[in-house]
Amino acid sequence: MRIGVIGTGRIGSFHAAALARHRDAGSLLLADADPARAARLADRLGATAAPSVEQVFTWGVDAVVVACATDGHAELVLRAVRGGLPVFCEKPLAPDLTRTLTVLREVSAADGVLQLGFMRRFDAGCRTARELVRSGALGRLHTVRTMTADPAPPPGAYLATSGGLYRDCLVHDFDMVRWVTGHEVSEVYATGSDAGPPVFRELGDVDTAVALLTLDDGTLATCTGTRCNGAGYDVRMELAGTLDQVSSGLDDRTPIASTEPHGPPPASKPWTGFLERFAPAYEAELAAFVKLVRGEGPNPCDGREALAALRVAEACEVSRRERRPVRMTELPDL
Repeated sequence: MRIGVIGTGRIGSFHAAALARHRDAGSLLLADADPARAARLADRLGATAAPSVEQVFTWGVDAVVVACATDGHAELVLRAVRGGLPVFCEKPLAPDLTRTLTVLREVSAADGVLQLGFMRRFDAGCRTARELVRSGALGRLHTVRTMTADPAPPPGAYLATSGGLYRDCLVHDFDMVRWVTGHEVSEVYATGSDAGPPVFRELGDVDTAVALLTLDDGTLATCTGTRCNGAGYDVRMELAGTLDQVSSGLDDRTPIASTEPHGPPPASKPWTGFLERFAPAYEAELAAFVKLVRGEGPNPCDGREALAALRVAEACEVSRRERRPVRMTELPDL
């Protein structure tokens, strides 16, 4: 098997290294808008560097991993699908909902194989939480609380093309709420604050946000996010039911301190970022893609699954902007 990896920046390099270690992945063909960067990574991994992205498709590969800048995702996914190649794409698939729907309609019409990168589905704690909810161990689930907190804002150039806090960051929380509970979001009410660094106000974005989601069975979920969590990188989910309550993401590296006299001590080595925190999950999602390409496993997160989370994020943006609850039926769907 030969896999083409397009994009050798931070996440692309991580994916390429994970595939290079996978015994069933075979050889790698790396490409980047900066050919020298792709060549340096290829030298480290014992892979082949292509002089341009074009060669990934003309030299011949069995599958494609798209991990380049966001504005190139849609075009490359469609190119792979039109060539009959299975494709893994980092989220987002496209910059907005309209373009995402257009891409997914073509993928569906071509019967293409597309896996989206929602790595938390492969996190051990999240998977256990899902099993407990689905088994009934928590009783009737009534409350879900999630948090995604970055230790510091990303560069302004990234923020300008990120799509905003709901689409870029909290979209993972929205995916987890659906995936863990097995229920769909029916209504959202969201608000945010731009009281942090000036760049957020300049871009019309927020640095801190809250979303209240009502699920189709009446369960309530609150999702909070911030770009300014100085204590460290913090991703958690709490699930409360009539019989029990559990939390994922709570360990000895969670950057939170207790004010209780006999509470647990502060983390001595808090999580610093998403690649460190979710490294095993990223490895597992690429392993699942290899199985998918080999015809040995199901698609763990296809386009429709990713679309559902994006629609919630879009609804949150409408709610924040218009200061009102938004029903999911107000947004377009496939």
